[in-house]
Amino acid sequence: MPNFEHHVFVCGNDRGEGAPRPSCAQHGSKHLKDVLKDAVKKAGLKGKVRVQETGCLDQCEHAAVAVVYPEAVWYGFLKLEDVGEMVQQHLVEGKPVERLRLPESCINTAQCAHRPART
Repeated sequence: MPNFEHHVFVCGNDRGEGAPRPSCAQHGSKHLKDVLKDAVKKAGLKGKVRVQETGCLDQCEHAAVAVVYPEAVWYGFLKLEDVGEMVQQHLVEGKPVERLRLPESCINTAQCAHRPART
């Protein structure tokens, strides 16, 4: 079998209700992952695109979060209604969905506009 064209990791971390930081599972990421897998299959991408749940991606304030490789495109604040556009535009047509992308200034940084300063 050839390598996947894209690998989509969807954060499934669940800190539980009332945790000091948000978590993707509390923002529906597990259901989002299931809907995304179905959409990939319906688009005829089974065997070309792999969608899987992962642990914490440390982008909690941007929940729900996914990252698409090999491009390393980070998506945040994902909702179920974003799945169709993400599959069609990014995974089929090869163009990341700019309105869903996390700004570079928010990835792997101690703080950004969405993250409170850590002490």
